[in-house]
Amino acid sequence: MKFYSTNNPSVRVSMEEALLRSLPADRGLYMPETIPAMGADFFNSISGGSLADIGFQISSALFKDAIPTAKLEELVHHAFPFDTPVVALEDGKTHVLELFHGPSLAFKDVGARYMAAMMGYYLEKSNREVHILVATSGDTGGAVAMGFLGVPGIKVTILYPTGRVSELQEKQLTTLGQNITAIEVDGSFDDCQALVKTAFTDSELNQQFSLASANSINIFRLIPQSFYYARAYGQVKHLGKPVVFSTPSGNFGNLSAGALAYKMGLPVQQFIASTNLNYVVPKYLETGVYEPKPSVETISNAMDVGSPSNFVRLTHLFNDNFETLKHVLSGYFFDDEQTKQAMAAVYQQFNYVMCPHTAVGYLGLQRYQQTNPDVCGITLATAHPAKFKELVESVIHTPVDIPAALEELMNRPKSSFKMKADFAEFKDFLLQTA
Repeated sequence: MKFYSTNNPSVRVSMEEALLRSLPADRGLYMPETIPAMGADFFNSISGGSLADIGFQISSALFKDAIPTAKLEELVHHAFPFDTPVVALEDGKTHVLELFHGPSLAFKDVGARYMAAMMGYYLEKSNREVHILVATSGDTGGAVAMGFLGVPGIKVTILYPTGRVSELQEKQLTTLGQNITAIEVDGSFDDCQALVKTAFTDSELNQQFSLASANSINIFRLIPQSFYYARAYGQVKHLGKPVVFSTPSGNFGNLSAGALAYKMGLPVQQFIASTNLNYVVPKYLETGVYEPKPSVETISNAMDVGSPSNFVRLTHLFNDNFETLKHVLSGYFFDDEQTKQAMAAVYQQFNYVMCPHTAVGYLGLQRYQQTNPDVCGITLATAHPAKFKELVESVIHTPVDIPAALEELMNRPKSSFKMKADFAEFKDFLLQTA
């Protein structure tokens, strides 16, 4: 399997280089040279497969013999000791794909743990070291920190916007120590992301370090996210209805992963891009004009992205054809008040607790089902509500328990470095702490 840059499709790199380099020098994004068709037999027999089973089968089809079969199976099963269950709400037409059963209680555990397993394999083979740079608007940082904690040959630096992540999210970034360093940036997620992207194209830093990313800009963070779309389909296939996924969206890696699964043959009637007031993609679907904007701060903070990196991947998967994309993808956006109302209504009606991001996904699904009622609707639950404990409790007026493993983090002291959104300052920090 080779990978190419969206900015220069004629250049091909190996699986190892795409994984460890993360971004091409031309500032494009890596994409797989070929997307395998998994075939009707795979999807017809998918119901009994676990996330790890499905992940291994898709990985085998993608990577062929790049990693020995027995080793690949071992790596994938090590990455996924948890599953991604689909829960049906009592209305019978709404389902929730719970993606928060990993160690950091967020969907990004799937990508982070898979990446850590793959990187660990190649680094052990080559005796190399890499320095991972990550910008986070919330859950990515915690998942990466926990997924890569203590992995030999890997150092991780996480940038996050000050005051724009929840307390529990911040604790996951700033209390682990070892090979994890947290930088608190005076700015937005877009500022953090810009610092990381600039670092990858800086010649001096690239001479000093072997830089890699664990954001969804790395194709190996995105590939494993396609697995749980297939796993979810397997859990609802017996209902015999067209399947619709509503994906709470910020940087659009999660939705691009769904589109990747669709290109492999996953039977999906429609994807829904559900966003908060950072609505550049829903507006694009409405007007055909893509206009990135400065991010807006909302209660669904992990989706506060005004210039989503993966938009280019999403359109690329549909040959940059607006009409083709619009046939498969709908987009809706909602404000904080609507989000809170949905959280309260779902709790009152179904005794089900949603985080604000999941509630945005639920709203998008509801909107779509107003004109398409006879579908099996699945909204992605991207994070455990305990990660937004204060907010959720203020909305549903009921205590939310924190799982024991994360409650222990709340008592640890925070350790982070504060910094302006200035690349020169960031570069000096990296060079001085090398």
